Amino acid sequence: MEEEQLHALLGDLDALKQRPDDLGSIDRDMSADVVDSNPYSRLMALQRMGVVENYERIRDYSVAIVGIGGVGSVAAEMLTRCGIGRLLLYDYDTVELANMNRLFFRPEQVGMTKTDAAVQTLSGINPDVVLESYSLNITTVKGFETFLASLKARSSHGRSTGVDLVLSCVDNYEARMVVNQACNELGQTWMESGLLLKFCKDVELEPSYVGSCVSEDAVSGHIQLLVPGETACFACAPPLGVVAGLLVQNALKYLLNFGQVSPYLKEYMDSKPARDAAAKAKMEAEASEANECPVHLDNEWNISVVDDEDTATSNIRSTPEGLVRELPAADLYPEPPVTASSSALDDDLEELQRQLDALNSS
Repeated sequence: MEEEQLHALLGDLDALKQRPDDLGSIDRDMSADVVDSNPYSRLMALQRMGVVENYERIRDYSVAIVGIGGVGSVAAEMLTRCGIGRLLLYDYDTVELANMNRLFFRPEQVGMTKTDAAVQTLSGINPDVVLESYSLNITTVKGFETFLASLKARSSHGRSTGVDLVLSCVDNYEARMVVNQACNELGQTWMESGLLLKFCKDVELEPSYVGSCVSEDAVSGHIQLLVPGETACFACAPPLGVVAGLLVQNALKYLLNFGQVSPYLKEYMDSKPARDAAAKAKMEAEASEANECPVHLDNEWNISVVDDEDTATSNIRSTPEGLVRELPAADLYPEPPVTASSSALDDDLEELQRQLDALNSS
């Protein structure tokens, strides 16, 4: 058994030594030139546009990522592609085939620790980044001590740690509290993140599983900046969810000092239906108010609204002087003319009736 483990470790070491064959032709200087051989040309556009004063400072920063899962692996890849100087990776789990649907791990890495597999993949993406793998469980006593020691390594210039930022990408409450304790002890700024309970919201779970379920819309969550001594710690204000892209964006804003670092961003997509419903209600209210008022109260075309009760008088239309109306109005029905012959006939009938009455009386 020990021999098999030794062979597995040797295989992992050989895999970590693998590098692309044509790295020598790649320009690794952070030049602002937009050329195919410069992997940072698109990123340096931030500097050319004035968004970032000096993007090259990204190489001077160290970031620790705790948890190389659905969020941590994506955040690690983004930071690696952005050219971060040093990346510390923490996780105790191993790669499984079940990870292939959403993480950057490959089938041939099954059985490797997630941190070693991540180092292998990330070093192939950007060899400029210094990658450190820590396969340990930070919730154990020994793991916590190693975690603290690794954060304090390379500390200089009066700083208590050797990293500039810690990103918490774990999936359980216990690990979040450990990161919170370590960062509070060291005075280390960190950002908390995690998926919001969605599919499991109707299931009664233990507190340690909070944040371990999958978000049904893949974006519901939060990121939270925690600065010891300035903001509330995680124990005082625990959050519930995450988006890896927003987390890395917030991290770059903090490190490169541009834009506005979001102290707390939570459940944008969950609140969107409520905002849409409020906007719809507002539009309906405005529409009902508009219907109650005259449509053409004051306009340059002298258009007016006439009440139905006034239609009888509006049917009588005046004719300009000198013109004669030959056709009847649409709402008037002409009566047949009374002729002279009909009036004479009525007189004859009355006379005949008088004669009959005279004969009857005699």
